[in-house]
Amino acid sequence: MADAIDFTIEELGKRSIKSPIAMSTVRGDMIANYVTDDQFLRYNTEVKVGPQPPLKRSQIIECAGPREMIYFTPAHVHAGIVSCGGLCPGINDVIRSIVRCLWYRYGVKRISGIQYGYKGFLPEYQFGVTQLDPDKVDEIHKLGGTYLGSARGGGKEVGKIVDAIEQLNLNMLFTIGGDGTQHGTLDIADEIEKRHLKIALIGIPKTVDNDFSLIQKSFGFDTAVDKAVEVVAAAHMEARSAINGIGLVKVMGRESGFIAAHTALASHEVNFVLIPEVPFNLEGYNGFLTHLEKRIVSRHHAVIIVAEGAMQDQLITDKQLDAGGNLKYADVGTYLRDRITKYFAEKKIEINLKYIDPSYIIRSAPANPADSIYCERLGNAAVHAAMAGKTRLIIGLVNNEFVHLPIKTVISTRNHVDPEGNLWRDTLDATHQPALMVNQFGDGKAK
Repeated sequence: MADAIDFTIEELGKRSIKSPIAMSTVRGDMIANYVTDDQFLRYNTEVKVGPQPPLKRSQIIECAGPREMIYFTPAHVHAGIVSCGGLCPGINDVIRSIVRCLWYRYGVKRISGIQYGYKGFLPEYQFGVTQLDPDKVDEIHKLGGTYLGSARGGGKEVGKIVDAIEQLNLNMLFTIGGDGTQHGTLDIADEIEKRHLKIALIGIPKTVDNDFSLIQKSFGFDTAVDKAVEVVAAAHMEARSAINGIGLVKVMGRESGFIAAHTALASHEVNFVLIPEVPFNLEGYNGFLTHLEKRIVSRHHAVIIVAEGAMQDQLITDKQLDAGGNLKYADVGTYLRDRITKYFAEKKIEINLKYIDPSYIIRSAPANPADSIYCERLGNAAVHAAMAGKTRLIIGLVNNEFVHLPIKTVISTRNHVDPEGNLWRDTLDATHQPALMVNQFGDGKAK
C-alpha cells in the first residue's frame, strides 16, 4: 500500500545560498552534519527474503534537517506562524522552537504571529499581528494553550488569506493544526501557486487523537495519555471505595481510539475500553452491559474508558458541522452514564457510578518532557524545510526519523486502531474484556 504513495516533495526553486549554519559534510569529524539530498528512508520496513525490486524516488521518504544550500536569503525573510483548531499540549513549544531556530540559527529577525488561527488573516476580525522574538517566547513552553490564540474556521476564505499574506510580505508560513488546518494549508498553497508567488507552506501536525496517517506520533499525544492515566487512577479509587463502584472516563478520540487504548495499557486499572473502531452492542447476551454486570457481580467495581467517537453512528440523528467543518458529535459519555444507571436500576443492583470528562483539562495542559522534546525537534525541522524552499509538506516522525511528507498524502486518510493489530490485542490482554461484544443473532449490528 505505502509503495503506491507518491512521497515526492515540492520545492520553490534551486537552492543557491550557503546556509549560515556552520555544519559539516564529513562523517567522523565529530561535527554535526547537514542532511543531504540523497538521505531517504522507506515507510514500510517489512521485507521478504530474496531480491528486492528497485525503489523509485516517489516511493521513498525525504529526511528532514538542515541543508548546506538554502533557497531564501535569511536577511530578506519574513516568516509567519499560525495555530488553528482546538488546543493541544505542546503548541507553545512548537512556536518557541520555530522562533528560536529562525532567529538564532538563520538570523531571521522578522517573525509574525498570526492571532486566532486563519481568522487572524481576515480583515473583518481585526485581530492584528504579534511580532515574535526569543525574549517573547522563551517562557511560553511552561504554559498550556497557545500564545497566539486559536480558532476554528476561516480557512475557506482562501483569497482573503493570501491577500493578507501578500500584504504582510511573508516568505514562509508555518501552520500548526490538525486535519482541517492542513486542508486549509493546501488550499492556500494552491492559491499562492496561481498567483506565481514564492512562499513556503510548512505544516506541523497537531492532533491529540494521533490520527494523522503515515505519521508515527502527533505531538501532545504523550501528554494526553499521561493526564488521562491520572484521571483513570482517580476513577479507580472512586470505584474501589464504593459499593459496586463504576468509574466511567471519556477521553478524546473522534475517529481513533489511540488515547483510550494507550491509557488502558499505561494504567493497568481499566476493565473496558470502548473505541470507534470496534463496534459493540449495549444490550443482549453478549452486549457490553451484560459483561459489565458480570464484572460487578464478581469483582464489585469496574473502570471504563470510552473514546468520544464511539457509537456515533448510532447516536447522531441530525448531522451538523462545527466552524472547522467537523461533524458535531453526540455526548457518548453522558449517554453511557444514563444507560448504565438505568440498566442496573432495572436489575435492582445497587451501583455508585462516577462519570469524569477531563477533555479540556487534558487539552490545555503544558507538554510533558517527552512531548516538549518532540515539539522542539518538529519546530526545528519545519524551519530547516522552509529555509530550503520546501513547500506543501508536513513534518512527521516515521520509523523514529524526522521526515518531510506531502500534506496531500497525509490528509488523504486517517490513522485508526487496527482491531486485528497488536495494539488492540495488547489492550484486550490488559482489560480482559471480550474480543467482541456483539450479539450474533439478527443482523449482528451493534446497537
